[in-house]
Formats: sequence, structure tokens, C-alpha cells
Amino acid sequence: MYANGPLSTEARVVVGRSTDAADYQDVPRPVAVMPKTYAAGMRLPRHFHERAQLLYATAGLMMAFAEDGTWVVPEGHALWIPPRLPHAVATHGAVSMCSAYLDPASARSFPANCRVIAVSRLLASALTALAEEPVLYAVDGRGGHLAALVLDEIGRAPATPLALPLPRDSRLRRVCLALIEDPASKADLDAWADRAGASRRTLTRGFRAETGLSFGDWRARARVIRALALTAEGRPPRAVATAVGYRSAQALRTTVARVLGPDRPPWGDAAG
Repeated sequence: MYANGPLSTEARVVVGRSTDAADYQDVPRPVAVMPKTYAAGMRLPRHFHERAQLLYATAGLMMAFAEDGTWVVPEGHALWIPPRLPHAVATHGAVSMCSAYLDPASARSFPANCRVIAVSRLLASALTALAEEPVLYAVDGRGGHLAALVLDEIGRAPATPLALPLPRDSRLRRVCLALIEDPASKADLDAWADRAGASRRTLTRGFRAETGLSFGDWRARARVIRALALTAEGRPPRAVATAVGYRSAQALRTTVARVLGPDRPPWGDAAG
């Protein structure tokens, strides 16, 4: 019991536990969990961890950036980050997160590239419970069982389309970075090809070969990802739609359904 009464679950797991990621890289356990909160508009410059990281958004929305892509991590989702991969993170709106750091041996069979996963209820509960255990939990006790469950659930989780792969070809990359900077641009494929100094055919083939997406699908995904970030900052639906190149919130909603699937978007009805 504390002076002001019982602590909330989130507060309990932070008391006595470091919120410095460096303190979790050498923990002699397969999984080390660190809850943390961030204010809106926070940016973590490019950095890397010795361990693999599962960056789980328990509330709010984050965006992560690396050499080969951009990823959006809305509430209820997590970003898988391989060991030693340089990345930067920005928050849109206030964020509560929980990072699980996995030792390289435990992460050996996991993907070598970043991916966004939907966090199952079982994985969310296991992470919360493991955060309430001592950092040096008993490997053969409750903590060890929870860590094994976390590893199993991460391995089972399917990837979501909340990723924006970046090509290595310098011409295509210039186009992508310009679209990320101005997703509302009205320029068509021919105009972008001229700007890149490539033929329409080269641009079309290059996008599919290097990103797995057509130019149109890549641009639509870029717009949806920016819409997620703007919505998390509290922008009204019509303003969000205009900012990413749509005439109405309904038009954006249609694109969201096409990119993310017909189910309700992870940020609710903010797109319309």
C-alpha cells in the first residue's frame, strides 16, 4: 500500500523497474520487459539494441523508421525489430508502450526484417504479467513460463500491412521519400517517372520488384499510414483526408478498407 492508495497496474510495473533500454540488453533471461510512457511529439533518434525488440503500443500510436522502410504501430499492435537494426521512433499523441527485449538465441528463428503484428489478447496478458515479475524472474517458475509464452505468441503472430517498404534503387527511393513528405501530391506515374529520371516502365517494374507493391498500392499505403498518424494527433476526419490527398473522409475510408481489409480500422472510425 502506498501513501495515496493502491497503485494502478501500469504504475505498479514501473515502480522499481528501469525505463532505460540499455539496462535490459544484458539481463540473463530470454525475455526482459520494460513498460514506458512517452509524451506526444517525442522523437527517439536513430539507435539500435543488442537484443531483438518487440515494441508494443498499449495506448496511442508510434511510427518507426529504418533504412528499408517505415512502420506504423497503432494501439494493440507491435513492431518486431531484429537485433542491432538501426531505427528511429516518433510518437503521435501520448503513447504507452511495453518493450520486450529478446536475447539473440531466443530470437534466432524469428524474421530478419521488421514487421508489424497484431498483439493477441494472450500475448498482451503475458507481457503485462511478465512486467509484474522481477526482472530476474525464476526461469523455472512463473516468469519463465510467461517468457516462453511470449516467445511462442510472437512466433505465431501474422504480419499486418502497416508497413511501407523502401526500395534501394536511388531513383525509386527519391520518389518514395517525396511521397512520404507530401502524400497529397497530385502527380501521376508519368510525372514521378520524369522526376526520377526513369521511364514509366522502369518505375513500374522497379516498385514491384523492390517493394512487392504496385506504385498505386504503395502510394495508397503511404497515405493510410500518414492518415493514422494525423488521426492520432487529434486532427478531424475531413482535415486528415485532405492532408493525404482525398476529397472526402469517405474516400479515405474506402482506401483504408482496401489497404487494411474490410474490418474496422485499428484507430476506430477516425477515417470517416
